[in-house]
Amino acid sequence: MCQFIETMCVEQGRIINLGYHLARVMRTRKHFWNMQTPIPVNKLLAIAATQTEKTKLRFEYDGDNIYNLSCTLYNIRKVETLRLVADDDIEYTYKSTDRNVLNLLKAQAGRADEIIIVKRNHITDTSYTNIAFFDGTQWITPSTPLLNGTRRAQLLDAGRLMEQEVCATDLSSFQSISLINAMMDLNELVLPISSIENLP
Repeated sequence: MCQFIETMCVEQGRIINLGYHLARVMRTRKHFWNMQTPIPVNKLLAIAATQTEKTKLRFEYDGDNIYNLSCTLYNIRKVETLRLVADDDIEYTYKSTDRNVLNLLKAQAGRADEIIIVKRNHITDTSYTNIAFFDGTQWITPSTPLLNGTRRAQLLDAGRLMEQEVCATDLSSFQSISLINAMMDLNELVLPISSIENLP
């Protein structure tokens, strides 16, 4: 059974942040199977090279192989409102195919389009993205993500994000929020901080 999933952004025939994705797969394989079997990069690159539009390259994997490889056109999900939802015990360190805990939290969104998960008063992620907050000068990403995303890691390495502790009570000090993941760069989906319906 495949336990893990990887999603990569393909633009103009190339995979964005490929090295970060490969490193995550290797870390996951080492942690769960104590092996670092490489994935068939040439196969992924060949598929990506045929794409002319922004697409999502997705596959599931275990310790030995990759499965259910697909490449589909990507459109940014419409998100206009957010809701804080608390879960002090949630863990999602590895990008798993089992998203039950995230789906249960997402069900608490009410009329909001998306949730922001709060763990022990600390801001983590939405149900499908990492987060960055703009304070008027720079973009800050919480130091307590559930999943250390590839785009987040790349933005930190490039100096476009600063990492710091962000508590729920800090949110009103920010101007805006950007949702980021492999498919969405910083500034692609930005909302005013007032879009969080239940700000403390």
